[in-house]
Amino acid sequence: MATAPTVRFLDRTTPPHIFTLILLAGLSALAMNIFLPSLPNMTDYFQTEYRLMQLSVAVYLAVNAVLQVIIGPISDKFGRRPVILWGIAGFMLATLGCLMATDPYVFLTFRMLQAVIVTSMVLSRAVVRDMVPQDQAASMIGYVTMGMAVVPMIGPAIGGVLDEIWGWHANFWLLFALGGLLFWLTWTDLGETAQKSGLTLGQQFREYPELLTAPRFWGYALAAALASGAFFAYLGGAPFVGSEVFSLSPSELGLYFGAPAIGYFLGNFASGRYSARVGVNRMVCWGALINSTGIAVSMLVFATGYGTVLTFFGFMTLVGLGNGMTIPNATAGMLSVRPHLAGTASGLGGAIMIGGGAALSALAGALLQPGTGVWPLLWIMFLTSVGGVVAILFVIWREAQLNRLDAA
Repeated sequence: MATAPTVRFLDRTTPPHIFTLILLAGLSALAMNIFLPSLPNMTDYFQTEYRLMQLSVAVYLAVNAVLQVIIGPISDKFGRRPVILWGIAGFMLATLGCLMATDPYVFLTFRMLQAVIVTSMVLSRAVVRDMVPQDQAASMIGYVTMGMAVVPMIGPAIGGVLDEIWGWHANFWLLFALGGLLFWLTWTDLGETAQKSGLTLGQQFREYPELLTAPRFWGYALAAALASGAFFAYLGGAPFVGSEVFSLSPSELGLYFGAPAIGYFLGNFASGRYSARVGVNRMVCWGALINSTGIAVSMLVFATGYGTVLTFFGFMTLVGLGNGMTIPNATAGMLSVRPHLAGTASGLGGAIMIGGGAALSALAGALLQPGTGVWPLLWIMFLTSVGGVVAILFVIWREAQLNRLDAA
């Protein structure tokens, strides 16, 4: 379609309002990071080691990645709406499990199950692509994730304050309440946007090779995965850096932790404003370059002895800015390589991105030890961000090659 269909808020006979899409993406982001300032206190509560509790990020991301491989084909078969509603309901039950846990391993089990909320994030993007073409989708995804960026910006700050007043449980009670609100909103507002596939689920999964053998899909997926890998490593390592290296309290850590989200907000605004005019490839390339440059400058500052808590978190705004330009545009590119497999592409591309993020988050947590300072985290972030630049340059080269073949 050249233009989006008519949308009426709180009318599920029409496609969802952009406000609903923002909240669908936002709850998944909030569940990922609201409790991070509480990790030291949660470690004390469960009487365990920090590296075990830090796995609450990695296991969440790992299950997140596995689910995304499944979610896409299921939503292409049965529709976006029912899959999103079941995902929210499952998230609420898992959140109650986290609240009732008294053992760290029981907590981590329910924390893994919380990852089912990824259905709302993945399928909010697929809904956008159902409604509008590629470059317009990049702009709309940019606006959706620009609004979503407010959530991780304020989430850790709110989580840190809640922890100091009522303890870490307050963060999960807030997630449970927001899950209930989002379930009602989705039930009321989200109309079905997908044309349900006539294929069986088995046939749906057998279409994965069509994506896996498309070089441009891999280029876009790796550009998003490697650029965002820097941010996921940050999720795994920044709580340790803030509390152990810079001796920040939970509320202080929550305020500093949101620095990348400021840049992410601006990057998504740029995507929403300019993607349709500039094109997705250029936006991804610029975003990946900004991402790697911000980390490189931070490394230079620390190498010369001028690194402080302000410079460490301050330069992370450039990581957020680069991701805000890279992710919505690379996502729109992924979903447009094979438009009839938009849900499958969204799930598979998200799985690649989140799976890599889980590994990098766990790696950052494992390498950061007393005495290492910020260096293990900065090196991981720098190397993955440079990989994102290489991936999008491959896409640009591949498209030029295809254009030459078409011209011939």
